[in-house]
Amino acid sequence: MRINHILQYTEHHRYYIFRDFSLSSLDYKMLSLIYQPMVGAFAIAFYQQLYHGIAEGCSGYSSIEQQRKLFLGLGLEMNENGRKHLIEQASKLEAIGLLQTSRLGGPEHADVIYEYELAQPLSPGEFFRNMHLTMLLRDKIGKYAVISLREALGSPEPDELANAELTRENISVPFYELFKLNIRSVDNELEQALSEVAPSRQSAPRPQLETAGIPYGEIILRFPRNSANRRYVERLRGDSDGLAAVNYIAYKYSLSVTDVCRLLDEDGIFDSGSGEVDIDALQLRANQLYRQEQKREGDRQRVLARVQETAEEASEDSDEPAEEYAVQEEFYMAVPKQLAGRCDIQQYNMLMRNEPHTRFLKRFFPGAVPEWIDRAFERIDINYKLAPPVINVLIHYVIGANDTQRITKTFLDAVASNMLLKGIDTFEKAVQYVREQNQLEQEKERRKDAGMSYGKSSARGAAGRGASGRGTSGKPSIPIVQNNASAAAVSADELEELRKLARKLDGK
Repeated sequence: MRINHILQYTEHHRYYIFRDFSLSSLDYKMLSLIYQPMVGAFAIAFYQQLYHGIAEGCSGYSSIEQQRKLFLGLGLEMNENGRKHLIEQASKLEAIGLLQTSRLGGPEHADVIYEYELAQPLSPGEFFRNMHLTMLLRDKIGKYAVISLREALGSPEPDELANAELTRENISVPFYELFKLNIRSVDNELEQALSEVAPSRQSAPRPQLETAGIPYGEIILRFPRNSANRRYVERLRGDSDGLAAVNYIAYKYSLSVTDVCRLLDEDGIFDSGSGEVDIDALQLRANQLYRQEQKREGDRQRVLARVQETAEEASEDSDEPAEEYAVQEEFYMAVPKQLAGRCDIQQYNMLMRNEPHTRFLKRFFPGAVPEWIDRAFERIDINYKLAPPVINVLIHYVIGANDTQRITKTFLDAVASNMLLKGIDTFEKAVQYVREQNQLEQEKERRKDAGMSYGKSSARGAAGRGASGRGTSGKPSIPIVQNNASAAAVSADELEELRKLARKLDGK
């Protein structure tokens, strides 16, 4: 329930209820065991109070009353906290599909009236086919409790029939084979009376899964008669779930009836034992077909754009100069090394702002532009729909100012995709994006250098702490004898004295 201001929903506003069903014992069991763990007991109590606002065994509208009745029946205080709490419970019921709230009003009405339209709880089969409700219940009570509830709410098939492979023959008698209506007499009075006493509206249909809307007749009409899978396709006539799954895959991947028939005719799409559609295999083949078609469509767009560009250049009047846009100094980008000396910073930024990317790209290469680079920027221009000045800034960032040797197709696609996601559609935004990326790279380099220097200093400090922590070494400090060639030569007298001293020490 979307309420912009708390005073738009008070106990003084009036309301009425509409429902066109009656709760059965299975519905009460679903409310108690399935819906209550998801939204809480108070929300289910609010739902039952709205349900009993219309007499049991009847359907249609309730009388118009003040919402004070709802507050008193639920034991809520008539203040801001009570209103917020009731709005929260109504929102929970709306989220799981049990309630739709509308606000009625007009210029001639001084106040608004709230309408509460109730929806019948889903049957166990419908509920557990709805994946988002099943996943919510699993998050609330756990996986094994969900499995136990699913088994408790359904009666299993007898063992004698579960494994038996029996043929099914529909022997039911249709209506017009047994009953004959008198179509000659038309009772206008009865029709008028029924239309007058019937409710003026029907309950809103439940939101269904989006499908391609391809009926079984369209598929079987185009399916080959001599195909080995035709007998499986014919079973889709009575398999509503299988046909809905095929339609959802067709809607998801934008497949036509011809594409669906082509996929159903391939091997491995149907289970040979049960004859049911293998959803995973069908989705895989549909995804491959979708990607191939996207690639062909991109190639067609590029070829058509190239032909259109050639025609425009041929019909262009050379006497009329193209409009140029100035670049403010605060958005100037530095001239790259490839163009240093060929133009100054003002000329370079004017070229980057106004020149087509095909011409701007050629300035970075002495000869022809490599084919893969030309195709990559052509795809970015035609398929990604980036603005021409943004593409030129991308060229400057990747080819001109990038010195890290990352000029690859993957890097180009990554940068272009990042620009698209951030909504960069002008020259100024692109320049700001490039500056932010350069700043991030510089900070990363600084952190890397700081980490390396810190590691070296830590190693040196650990070595110093290890030496000082062990105390004084037990080994003496022995000086190293160095060969000093510049020492003075020994005289003959000194040499004779040294010999005498040596003989004396030897005892000779």
